[in-house]
Amino acid sequence: MRFVLASASPARLAVLRAAGIEPSVVVSGVDEDAVAAGLTDPSPAELVTALAVAKAEAVARTLGPEDAVVVGCDSMLSLDGEMLGKPGTAEVARKRWTQLAGNRGDLLTGHAVLRLSGGGITARATGSQTTGVRFADPSPEEIEAYVATGEPLNVAGAFTLDGLGGWFVEGIEGDPSSVIGISLPLTRRLLAQVGLTVANLWSLT
Repeated sequence: MRFVLASASPARLAVLRAAGIEPSVVVSGVDEDAVAAGLTDPSPAELVTALAVAKAEAVARTLGPEDAVVVGCDSMLSLDGEMLGKPGTAEVARKRWTQLAGNRGDLLTGHAVLRLSGGGITARATGSQTTGVRFADPSPEEIEAYVATGEPLNVAGAFTLDGLGGWFVEGIEGDPSSVIGISLPLTRRLLAQVGLTVANLWSLT
């Protein structure tokens, strides 16, 4: 059974590897803005789940007639009623951190698990995980130094838990792996829903 991660995220790949799975990485190339624009007033959970489904389905269409499971994820930070994805630029990342400093938000990660056989999707399961994040109040100099590293530009909410951004996270309420980008407990449950036992997917030597 081939395990395919429909994501370019090195953090998600690292989480899976540390948990005993060596996935094939296939990037979806999905236009996230277009997918979001096609939704009618989605809740935060519905938004990230729809994006995860779009990524997983796009990758599934590129695979041949093999037995595989495709996992897609999408993360966003809900802060003061606003959904925050990747900043993209230093200017936006700097602005985000003026919002994050000393504040609390919810990191939502949508998940889609597709089981493939004979070139088609034979089963699917979806869900989302919400984890509370309490942010420190870094100084303007610390924020400037963090933005200058480039790390916050390409991650949901402009922070990481497992990288440099971890210095500015006071605590979390919920699943840490979900904040990094893929919830291991939720993924295990979704795999079970499509008839797979996570222990059988471990690539331990």
